[in-house]
Amino acid sequence: MLVNILLRPLVQFCLRLCFRIEVTGTEHIEAAGERVVIIANHLSFLDPLLLAAYMPDAKPAFAINVYQAEKWYFRWLDTFATLYRLDPMKPLSMKRLIQDLRPETQTSPKKPATRVVIFPEGRISTSGGLMKIYEGTGMVLEKTGATLVAARIDGADYSKMSRLGHKLRLRWFPKIRLTFMPPVPFEKDVPVKAATIYKIMTEAAFETSGYRQSFLEASLKAYRWHGGKHAIASDINRISISYRQLFTRAFILGNKLRQPLKGQHYVGLMLPNALGAMVTFLSLHMLAKVPCMLNYTSGKLAIHHTCRIATVKIILTSREFIEKAKLEDVIEHLQADFTIMYLEDIRPTITLADKLAGLWQSFVPRKYLSYSLSITKPDDSAVVIYTSGSEGTPKGVALSHANILSNVGQVFAILDITPADKLFNAMPVFHCFGLSIGLLLPVVRGIKTFLYPSPLHYRIIPELLYDTDSTVMLGTDTFYRGYAHYAHACDFNNVRLAVAGAEKLKEPTRRMLSDQFRLNILEGYGVTETSPVLAVNTPMFNKIGTVGKAMPAVECRLEKIAGMDVGGRLWVKGPNVMLGYLKADQPGIIQKQDEWYDTGDIVDIDEEGYITILGRAKRFAKIAGEMVSLMIIEELAAGLSGEKTHAAIAIPDERKGEQIVLFTESRELTKDDLLAHAKKTGVADICLARHLIFLETIPRLGNGKVDYVTLSKEYKAD
Repeated sequence: MLVNILLRPLVQFCLRLCFRIEVTGTEHIEAAGERVVIIANHLSFLDPLLLAAYMPDAKPAFAINVYQAEKWYFRWLDTFATLYRLDPMKPLSMKRLIQDLRPETQTSPKKPATRVVIFPEGRISTSGGLMKIYEGTGMVLEKTGATLVAARIDGADYSKMSRLGHKLRLRWFPKIRLTFMPPVPFEKDVPVKAATIYKIMTEAAFETSGYRQSFLEASLKAYRWHGGKHAIASDINRISISYRQLFTRAFILGNKLRQPLKGQHYVGLMLPNALGAMVTFLSLHMLAKVPCMLNYTSGKLAIHHTCRIATVKIILTSREFIEKAKLEDVIEHLQADFTIMYLEDIRPTITLADKLAGLWQSFVPRKYLSYSLSITKPDDSAVVIYTSGSEGTPKGVALSHANILSNVGQVFAILDITPADKLFNAMPVFHCFGLSIGLLLPVVRGIKTFLYPSPLHYRIIPELLYDTDSTVMLGTDTFYRGYAHYAHACDFNNVRLAVAGAEKLKEPTRRMLSDQFRLNILEGYGVTETSPVLAVNTPMFNKIGTVGKAMPAVECRLEKIAGMDVGGRLWVKGPNVMLGYLKADQPGIIQKQDEWYDTGDIVDIDEEGYITILGRAKRFAKIAGEMVSLMIIEELAAGLSGEKTHAAIAIPDERKGEQIVLFTESRELTKDDLLAHAKKTGVADICLARHLIFLETIPRLGNGKVDYVTLSKEYKAD
């Protein structure tokens, strides 16, 4: 005990000196009482020393794997701590720990107050994220009713003492943060599952992610942490840029745009997935401007409308892009009311002096960005993204810096993505999924991304996945189905994480990718208004047919719907919920969002927390007083012709209120086929379509979603 008391100040001094360690929340351990279980993520061999040095106990207790405890680098723990040697193959090895934590033993004068540290993963992480959580921690809490305190260690994974040298750029003395979270009490004899422990640890990971800052601040920190030479992005031209090159180009462009954009708050951005979009987005933030991501596939009238509601006066774009995308008529329409600035016109004006100035600024960026950093707050608008307009007129969604960075933190809390990964992003940057996860997440987390301009190139993208050694990819059901049709057996070999969103992942698509390419697609769910990810399946918690569990710090509640026995209308609350809408009735003014956001989706949430999407509220037909999901008839048709697209709409019916019309790309599909398949699968007759209409190609929006507005207009025209 005396040795511990004497050594502890010295150890703390050395840790502060070497790792600039920041420790917060130690008061939570005291507030938790006498019987406390402290759980911590396990990133390096330093972790036990960090916890032993900063816990308030003179001699803390550790529960450690018996085989690890015998290794030379852990034997020192006997000096600082009481050790409970646990054997995962022998559950009885936990008997002494449980006895010491039971409330009846705490009253004995021979038993000191017990606070024990457990690493629920049982081993040092080799993935960069949370690994398998063992049931032992839950059993200890269940048998003892002890209070739980989660400890979060950040930065130790970059030290030479971690096991992530194959994934991270290790250094001898990285900055380390140790955070103790508020206590969570547990009642004795109440089951505590590993999933509960996992949820608590992911929430701790999110809360310490530092999302309460600006995008520019987060980018600067990533630049400093990963280094100027760290490659961050490349595009179809196969030009790869590093952090220093990214900041140099952004400074050069920003210097040229400063005067033309003077007095502007919202600036239109109409660019494809390419390095130019990344550089321009960052340069606008350097000038404290808010980019408005214009959907160039939505048509000239819709683009004009979206510029008007955000009071955009200047649109940044590219001549080469306009020519290749055949958008000349769109530009001709827009230039009557808006100033069009082409990036190619700026390039000839850049002199050697401009380039040298930008390079110099990239070496000392904070000095030249001090003004923008000082006036930009976490809750200010960071970007305006427009809703797809699949069910009406597009609205502008104002997302704050904290909205976007919180969603990035939520994703990293549950998915083990590291700077060793290569993300392939073909989702358009005017779509929230493609922007937040495909472009901004890589910038603030050091993940190299390959930007491809269109997700519709089904023959080319599988080959590029193979050629670029991409390990993470994003897509929708439609896009994945198209890639699978043309892919070679080896094209997905390096992809270890494939996430699907924006539309329901159909079973034929999932099965095709799994059977033919051994690719397990993780289905997720999100909306533009939530930055966008609300839920996602993970390698550890994956339930086919659902969109996974809600993201950390996201609360859900269901509002019952008349005529429906299962599920309800989903309302959500969390730090990733938007600031509000920009609408035509108040151009340029953000109409603030309430604390709870109505997603407009009808979902069911099971007892484990998995969310199943039943359909959009607007995509239900009310037939004879009963609510019928239009998704059911689409899925029924997909079961007969999974390679084709099917889309259902509801139209008025004088006798039953509404009836269903099914559009299909399958010539062979008949109403008799649907009826027979419905009887086989147990689908009620009320869900069947009254009319079946064949279309060569069902219209889609730029983000891959079916364009139901156009379909409705087409039916009325017929």
